[in-house]
Amino acid sequence: MDTPDQQSRRRLRQGEQNPDSAFSRFMTRVVYGLLYVGIFIGCLLGGTISTAIFIAVVSWLCCTEFFDMMRRDGKMPSTVLGLPAAALFPVAALGDSHFLSAALFLLVLSVGLWYVFSPRCRIADVSVTLMGPVYTGYMLSSVVLLRDAVPGFPGALLTVGICASLWVSDSFAYLVGSKIGRHKMVPKISPNKSWEGFVGGIVGSVIVWCILAVTGLYRLNIPYAMLCGVIVSILGVFGDLIESRIKRGVGVKDSGNLIPGHGGMLDRNDSLIFGSITAQLLLIIGGVI
Repeated sequence: MDTPDQQSRRRLRQGEQNPDSAFSRFMTRVVYGLLYVGIFIGCLLGGTISTAIFIAVVSWLCCTEFFDMMRRDGKMPSTVLGLPAAALFPVAALGDSHFLSAALFLLVLSVGLWYVFSPRCRIADVSVTLMGPVYTGYMLSSVVLLRDAVPGFPGALLTVGICASLWVSDSFAYLVGSKIGRHKMVPKISPNKSWEGFVGGIVGSVIVWCILAVTGLYRLNIPYAMLCGVIVSILGVFGDLIESRIKRGVGVKDSGNLIPGHGGMLDRNDSLIFGSITAQLLLIIGGVI
């Protein structure tokens, strides 16, 4: 049976031999990517409640895919405890920080009691049950906190801009890497990533952050916007590499097949998981929100 790398190379060769098939896959990726981004932006524009509901659904799906991958690795996470927690974190972010802390406490307590009263439960099962919702729902709740930090349209624009900086960073990294990428970053984990693409991604992120600064809607100057663009892009890459390492460890190419042309929901949001919370912290530190 072919390894994921061999399968990927075979698909690439087939695409090179059949340009129509390659173009069809590209268009599928573009159409479904735009559809996802359109729904995402629509929820952000709709307000904090629609944002929280959307992120809760995304977190549930991401956590589901994470648990599925862990089962491939022989772990047995508790979906009964983990999935509701993943969806609860973004909803809890609608209140103050105490609700998020309470949700985290309830997750750790419930999983701890599950471990105590279930003799067949192993500490590895406990670990992945805790990591799933924290890695997805808790981290992604920062999107809700960002949307709630600034009222009205400026808050929606700020959150869209932060998400767009990560989307643009991914696109610039792909375009630059595919054209001039020569030096691989971590070929054993993500063979398509190059240092040239990494720099291109940072440039794309900085451009979006500078656009946010020049709107004059926020206490955000150009130098700090550039700093935020660099750091958020780097942490977005870290998020991508972390998910790639998880997939490599369990022997899968994609976390799922929910979004045609993109893979799973976790594949679509791996950079956002770390990038959004990084942006939130930077904006708090800088006195912007």
